[in-house]
Amino acid sequence: MKQIWTSALCGALLLLLAGCREIPPIVSPIMDQGECPTAAASVVASQQRNVLIEEFTGVRCVNCPAGAQAIEALLNQHGDRLVAISIHAGFFSPPYPESLYDFRTPAGNQILSLLGEPIGYPTAAVNRKKFPGQFGVNSGQSSWPGHIQTEKEIPPKVKLAINRNFNAATRELTVDVTVFIEETLTDPDVRLSVVLVEDNVSDYQLTPAGKEADYVHKHILRTALTNADGNTLQENLEAGNRFCKRYITTVPTEWKAADCKIAAFVSLGGTTKDVLQVVQVKMVP
Repeated sequence: MKQIWTSALCGALLLLLAGCREIPPIVSPIMDQGECPTAAASVVASQQRNVLIEEFTGVRCVNCPAGAQAIEALLNQHGDRLVAISIHAGFFSPPYPESLYDFRTPAGNQILSLLGEPIGYPTAAVNRKKFPGQFGVNSGQSSWPGHIQTEKEIPPKVKLAINRNFNAATRELTVDVTVFIEETLTDPDVRLSVVLVEDNVSDYQLTPAGKEADYVHKHILRTALTNADGNTLQENLEAGNRFCKRYITTVPTEWKAADCKIAAFVSLGGTTKDVLQVVQVKMVP
């Protein structure tokens, strides 16, 4: 299927067409607060290299459902070793006047700026890596399977464990991420990102058959508990070291706790933005 080519004119027209929906509540997490228990090495002893795929999408993108279907097939194939995040940002992301939700987020806009505006849709970044032959980190649907398989075969330089506690009464979420350094990292800028995503949200989506009212959106980026581009790790990143980071936030009542997931990943923060490892758990076990 051909990709959709965007332009500044297209983006301007879509913004004019956007409804007057309010942007969902912005979560203001408390970062790196308090003492958190460092997970034992046995927790991640058998952990393999997982892969992150970040899909840029929008409710006005007619070809994006095909990309979403392709990602679902890849998730079924790779299981927990593939983590998907759908980022509603860019030209096709403004909601319709009749949309129930606005899936755009400040974090999503910042990630779009960080990784670069796609020149076509559907598009996604696999481990934020610029593969041979690419102009940037975003690639088309046909490239995803090969990129994912290549990244899976690389031994992890970092391993991660997530412990979380969600208080259903207060909606307070505490996330503890333990970072295990498997191979000494010499890059001067290594970052940890923690984000919250939500599955199974029904709302409008443009499809080849027309505007669908009950389209099921999955792995929607809801918010980042760290900076959108990650928090720089100041710890000793020599092989064998491990440390824990704690994040506390309040989850809006509009988000279904049972359908929310927490994803944490370590990436490089310079010109090369490669993701070294990613893990994901359900917010409510």
